[in-house]
Amino acid sequence: MSRPRILVINPNSNQLVTQGLEQALKPLGFEGGPEIVCETLTEGPYGIESQADVDGVAMPLRRLVEGDNHSAAFVIACYSDPGLHVCREATDRPVFGIAECGVLTALARAETFGVIAIAQRSIRRHVRYLRQMGLMDRLTRERPLNMSVAETASGEGTLAKMIEVGRALKDEDGSGAIVMGCAGMARHRRPLEQALGIPVIDPTQAAVTMALGTVQFSHH
Repeated sequence: MSRPRILVINPNSNQLVTQGLEQALKPLGFEGGPEIVCETLTEGPYGIESQADVDGVAMPLRRLVEGDNHSAAFVIACYSDPGLHVCREATDRPVFGIAECGVLTALARAETFGVIAIAQRSIRRHVRYLRQMGLMDRLTRERPLNMSVAETASGEGTLAKMIEVGRALKDEDGSGAIVMGCAGMARHRRPLEQALGIPVIDPTQAAVTMALGTVQFSHH
């Protein structure tokens, strides 16, 4: 009997982001467990940094999910959860959005949470989503790095900037946990948590952890 597969989709076309996801998810692979496969949406933009980018990948994501007859679960690895609901319409298998899962995981670890965003213009989009989820009373603040997706994935100076912003969220805003607001930040979770001394949530790890539990229990 073949192992069930969890498909993690990077909706942007930056292969460095996908490679970072693969590294960040390695601890979740175990003998006899579901196979975790990371895939790049090659027709996506190089970075999803606007509402137009979010809307533009929704239908390509749906086509990918709808045409996949092998995966037991899907994870959309972008903090804007692009195409989440339209993808859920396309399949009877579970589809997880990393923003939704990342925030829910933070709420299980702390009373309040802050978010590190890539750029200032991302914050309005993220806050709108949190308002729809009814979670604004648990959010302390969202602060930007003011970097691009490509810059966060390359790692040049990213961690130092994330520590600076994370400390402000913790010390000035009172955040009990930090959610990293971009899949491209994945490689920095552990050193950031060590520097800040509070839980730091990588949303893709959070989403794949939920997918693992769902798939395992459905097969055992």
